[in-house]
Amino acid sequence: MGFSPRDKRMQDQHTSSDPNVIQLPRPTAWPLVLAIGIALIFTGMVTNIAVGALGLILSIAGSVGWFLQVLPHEAHEDVPVSLEEIQVSTSRTLMERQSLHPASAAPRKILPVETFRITTGIRGGIAGGTAMVVPATLFSLLKYHSLWYSVNLLAAGGFVSWAGASDAFLSQFHLQGVIAGFLIQGFVSLLVGLLYGAMLPMFPRYPILTAGFMAPLLITGIVHSALGIVSPILNQRIDWFWFVMSQVAFGLVCGYVVNLHTRVRTPQFQALPFAVRAGLHINPDESQDHTKEDRPQ
Repeated sequence: MGFSPRDKRMQDQHTSSDPNVIQLPRPTAWPLVLAIGIALIFTGMVTNIAVGALGLILSIAGSVGWFLQVLPHEAHEDVPVSLEEIQVSTSRTLMERQSLHPASAAPRKILPVETFRITTGIRGGIAGGTAMVVPATLFSLLKYHSLWYSVNLLAAGGFVSWAGASDAFLSQFHLQGVIAGFLIQGFVSLLVGLLYGAMLPMFPRYPILTAGFMAPLLITGIVHSALGIVSPILNQRIDWFWFVMSQVAFGLVCGYVVNLHTRVRTPQFQALPFAVRAGLHINPDESQDHTKEDRPQ
């Protein structure tokens, strides 16, 4: 298939023999003139006909100028290319670190290798929830001379009709309030107990400190930031000192009960070398030798 003389002229015009020059479309302002003209046409519809007439003139001029820029063939211009070799360097210092463990195809081990059973967290949650009743009851007796104020205040978060209840009303015995407070307290205690059972193996040195003080303070901060949305009546009448005391009582008792139980081995423990599982104290080199021996050939 041959080329016409017009195609050959266009090909010769668009082809540059200089390797240091590339051809790019020639810059043009006609598209901008066309855009301004169209904008003035719409503006003239709500302002003055003279503005629309000016926009029509600019639109026609922009269209004609833009078409002449690309027809019968697109206008190009030669742009010189400057070759520059860029050296990539960095001021960061690279340090070689020797691995303590031999490289192997085995998957990365995940800690902890021991944990508590789910039932252990449930038992700890029940014990901690029971311990929280003591400071909550002391708060009710000392401030409102009632055994039922704290449990009714906890239940008020679930009853819309109790949102504007008075202190005298919350100090009285209400069966539905006692049942709702017991259910809320039990549900939250079980969830936090399960959290303690999964969390304490990660802090093997000071579990009671973590369970009795660090976790209660963290939970208090979370509750303080979200209580205004969850339960406005509880947020208005809660005593944060006694709330912290209740959380500490829960953490100490729950942590103590959880730590009394025996831990169970996780699947990660079975992936450790035999020397580590047996509790033998050996040198790292010997541990590497045992690891190679335990590995299937």
